[in-house]
Amino acid sequence: MIALISLLIIIALSIIVVRIGAIALELTGLSSEIASFQAQSAFSGAGFTTTESEAMVTHPVRRRIIRILILLGGAGVTTSMATLVLAFVGQTGKNVLMRVEILLLGLLGIILFARSRHIYDIMKIVITRALEKWTTLRIYDYEQLFGLGEGYAIAKITIKKDNPMRDKLISDLKSHLEGVLILAVSRKIGKKIQFIGAPHGDVVIKIGDELICYAKEDIIGKVFSIQSAGAG
Repeated sequence: MIALISLLIIIALSIIVVRIGAIALELTGLSSEIASFQAQSAFSGAGFTTTESEAMVTHPVRRRIIRILILLGGAGVTTSMATLVLAFVGQTGKNVLMRVEILLLGLLGIILFARSRHIYDIMKIVITRALEKWTTLRIYDYEQLFGLGEGYAIAKITIKKDNPMRDKLISDLKSHLEGVLILAVSRKIGKKIQFIGAPHGDVVIKIGDELICYAKEDIIGKVFSIQSAGAG
């Protein structure tokens, strides 16, 4: 019975560790959804998609968080399997059924605990305060900062061959992009991606460039639908 209880405790602790890792990643600027996915992937050893893994390994703080989650995840899985075997080894008949019932009820309780929004909010407050006290991480609500819930949006626009903005300086496009702020330009050069943050007016827009733009939703739709039907 001790082994069974230990198994449930290990599972509960694993969930807490993943939650701490997710919030820590969120503090580095990731959205809560991506941070949660990355934390679960690292802890379980399931791996990442190519684009998201690059965003993890190129950021020193995120890389440390991921490394810790991978190490703890490896130890947690091994310990869980060993404890699961010990919980049922030598048991027969009614004892096995009773332990299976206890295990299922315990897992159900842990799942309800993990899915509770109220519990999540409390954990996030506690974990955030702890991380802010013991680390240099700071959390930012980018949706609030950019007013994404107030009619503003961030859009990715791909420049295609029939787009009239191609081969032009950003400074020459001010009259055409009134009300639109270009936050960054992502450009593929061979197999590498060149990222130009806060581009100056002397940056030339090229075919294949991806423009990260910020403006009111209606302005983005209006400006780029007028500029080119080929802009995606």
